[in-house]
Amino acid sequence: MLTFIGLGLYDKEDISEKGLRLIRNADHVFLEGYTSRLMGATREELEAYYHKPVRLLRRVDVEQHPEELLDCALRENTVFLCAGDPMVSTTHADLRIRAADRGIPTAIIHGASIVSAVCGLSGLQNYRFGKSCSVPFPQAHWSPTSPMEVISENRNLRLHTLVYLDIQDDHYMTVGEGIDLLEEMARKKQVKIPLYVGIARAGSDAPVVRAGPAGALRCADFGPPLHVLVVPGELHDMEKTYLSRFAGLC
Repeated sequence: MLTFIGLGLYDKEDISEKGLRLIRNADHVFLEGYTSRLMGATREELEAYYHKPVRLLRRVDVEQHPEELLDCALRENTVFLCAGDPMVSTTHADLRIRAADRGIPTAIIHGASIVSAVCGLSGLQNYRFGKSCSVPFPQAHWSPTSPMEVISENRNLRLHTLVYLDIQDDHYMTVGEGIDLLEEMARKKQVKIPLYVGIARAGSDAPVVRAGPAGALRCADFGPPLHVLVVPGELHDMEKTYLSRFAGLC
């Protein structure tokens, strides 16, 4: 049996009671740390809370070589943990398909996700979001423009865009770094982005939410990770009021 369990947004206590019970009763506990991470808890703290050893998986362990995980799930109760909600990431959906192909029963225990949290923190209405995108750290001889294509398409439809910021090992992209990369893409595409919303540490006791143009937000101190961006489309009056009241929009 393979159960996908979402851990929520920030720390060890964000998990549901059902998820915690299943972890404590599991034979094997795996945690992936490449799509997102709980910044309010270390692996050692999670192990103490679960009363179980936790094996950390890298991207290659899940996407290319999941044999150990699937072999465990074929024989005994195995849980696969991730921050947020398990099926927001397509790599987790692929893993569930692989498990089904091997005849392994699967289940999902959902958790709080940044997809819904950004709506509550920013006041941007969930039904007005279009396709999301990710901004990766730049690499030599590779400069993607696809995020700006997604943003432009959404804005043409008057929709908001959730922009995930890259994680590489212990390097977490900040709001300022994300805006710099998006503004460079916008310059090449001759696109103007009038407004950004930056959010830091969603799910914590002290999240930071700020809205404004690139120049204002790229210099703002959002504090420690994780950070995420939203590029709004056309704003409803209530969305403007909410951003003004809770995110400093002038």
